[in-house]
Amino acid sequence: MSEQNQNQQTAGERVSHEPCLCREVLDRLHECFDVPPTVRQHLTNSRIEFLKAIREVIDHRIERLSNSGQRGAKIAID
Repeated sequence: MSEQNQNQQTAGERVSHEPCLCREVLDRLHECFDVPPTVRQHLTNSRIEFLKAIREVIDHRIERLSNSGQRGAKIAID
């Protein structure tokens, strides 16, 4: 196996072993039910979409907090 293939495999293994609530749910489904490969693919895709949704929520919240900037008013003094 080439070094590039080993690096890709290692990266893929790291991703599959990262702690993630979505991943744990999928693992439990696989343990309890005979899950065909097509269902596994749908569940993997849904995990990705769920994480993208969480990222959007965080980005939206950051944007709202960043734009609420001005805290006070300028007052002209004679």
